[in-house]
Amino acid sequence: METQSISASDETELLPSVGDHLEDRAAELCDLMVEQGRLKSEDLSRARAYREQHGGNLLTLLVRLGLVSERDLARAQSELMGIELISDKDYPEDAPEIDTISLRYMKQQHLVPIRVDEGQVEIVMADPQDQFALKALEMATGRTVVPRVGVTSEIDNTIERYFGGGKSAMGQIAESLGSEGEGEDEEDVEHLRDLASEAPVIRLVNLILQRAVESRASDIHIEPFENRLKVRYRIDGVLQEVEAPPARSTAAVISRVKIMARLNIAERRLPQDGRIMHRVGGKELDLRVSTVPTAHGESVVMRILDREAVVLDFSSLGFAEDSRKTFIKALEMPHGIILVTGPTGSGKTTTLYTALSQLNTPERKIITVEDPIEYQIEGINQIQAKASIGLDFAGALRSIVRQDPDVIMIGEMRDLETARIAIQSALTGHLVLSTLHTNDAAGGITRMLDMGVEDYLLTSTVNAIMAQRLVRRLDEETREAYEVLPEVVKELGLDKLTDASPVRMYHPGSSEACPTGYRGRTGIHEILIISEEIRRMVMKHATSTEIERQARTEGMRTMYEDGLLKALQGVTSAEEVLRVTQEA
Repeated sequence: METQSISASDETELLPSVGDHLEDRAAELCDLMVEQGRLKSEDLSRARAYREQHGGNLLTLLVRLGLVSERDLARAQSELMGIELISDKDYPEDAPEIDTISLRYMKQQHLVPIRVDEGQVEIVMADPQDQFALKALEMATGRTVVPRVGVTSEIDNTIERYFGGGKSAMGQIAESLGSEGEGEDEEDVEHLRDLASEAPVIRLVNLILQRAVESRASDIHIEPFENRLKVRYRIDGVLQEVEAPPARSTAAVISRVKIMARLNIAERRLPQDGRIMHRVGGKELDLRVSTVPTAHGESVVMRILDREAVVLDFSSLGFAEDSRKTFIKALEMPHGIILVTGPTGSGKTTTLYTALSQLNTPERKIITVEDPIEYQIEGINQIQAKASIGLDFAGALRSIVRQDPDVIMIGEMRDLETARIAIQSALTGHLVLSTLHTNDAAGGITRMLDMGVEDYLLTSTVNAIMAQRLVRRLDEETREAYEVLPEVVKELGLDKLTDASPVRMYHPGSSEACPTGYRGRTGIHEILIISEEIRRMVMKHATSTEIERQARTEGMRTMYEDGLLKALQGVTSAEEVLRVTQEA
């Protein structure tokens, strides 16, 4: 069969009116995504209403509005049609030898050939139901076309890698920026606002956010340096550098983020805090934005709060069964203070929300004062602290106690005034939950004493202090078991935690899908129950080391030991436990 090259202009001869067919197919895909929970029915109604007014392709509109991700759309097409879904890692390293499909046509139709033999050609398509594209491809190649489903952005990246000089999506967008912005007056606020409103800059920032979500990042760091702009994602607690926009786009990218967070783009000498509500891939994201001035511009950090991904369940947070029972028993006390301690980013707030959801019954009135409110829970009265208008933790607490609550949650014990009002609340019959920044549970007592809290008030009110850290979870499919050497067993103290012989632990493995060998995080905990003996020691102003020794005598398991138990179970590695605990 004689073949001929196909280009973008040739397709018009092959396209009759296909409106009804496209409508039916889009409706089927939308129904499937709604049924599977990948698309909300109210979002679909909004998109249809928007299309009625402005026109356009419904499926393209859903992706552009962030109501559904490209991957979810591709997955739905794969399931509906029974066609294999090709992921990024499935593309061959080298391009197949084929010259009868023009590069322009591939880019326009979002399709790329991946395998060719004498009788057939395998082509990954964003729209494998496009019968006219399939016929055109068969005519041009002289072979049977075997369609595969792909994610649009991954297809475009592969086209560039195979045929277009290897530029990534970010490289292509950066190219369209040109040299605009270089040599301009960056002090001109209106000029900055214009730059930040340009389509390429908006696409750059959206791409940074989209890739962060796809990478399961918890934080995005955008950092300007003298000759480059650096972007890093914190994935499972560890920072990883990723592809960044060119240095010439620094002012525009940072201004775009500030506009999204409703910050003052003219103010670049002082730190600012803001918030962005943004839809990425069908997820409603809440981003907390912080900017600080540095030598080469403003450094921006965005904390990603994915409300849909949070599971408020103690077992999901990594609580061992005995730790869960001990903590719940402390929560069931009618009054007193329970403190959760640990550094920033150790999951304290999520633990407190889980505790509140456990206590959240119609018989209890729960009030919280937070800065900021990270997750909204039905049935709980949550107050946003605002220091700028005088509504700080202490001020809000004074009003809270007059609201007749049963349970009070304070975002953080920051000063003596807040601590004293919390103690007064506990003495008058309330259960108070809060956080402290200390390294371990016993350190929470000395921290409160250092703040100026009287020892007799401390012993009268504090029921329990829990310290926690987050360790990375081993990927179960790639982890590798090994036997621990006897001298290492003794050095780590594993002989006190297990009777097994030989002792087995796990190293992280590696795969294309999970290069680090870790996927997700889990908690390690130590729970200090304030017993009568520990109360006597506090009154004598014993050191935190002495208090911890007594707590261990009474049965407390330290974070280090809890982490090693999880390492023995294959949940994490010994190296991870040592990385995040003091014993490192």
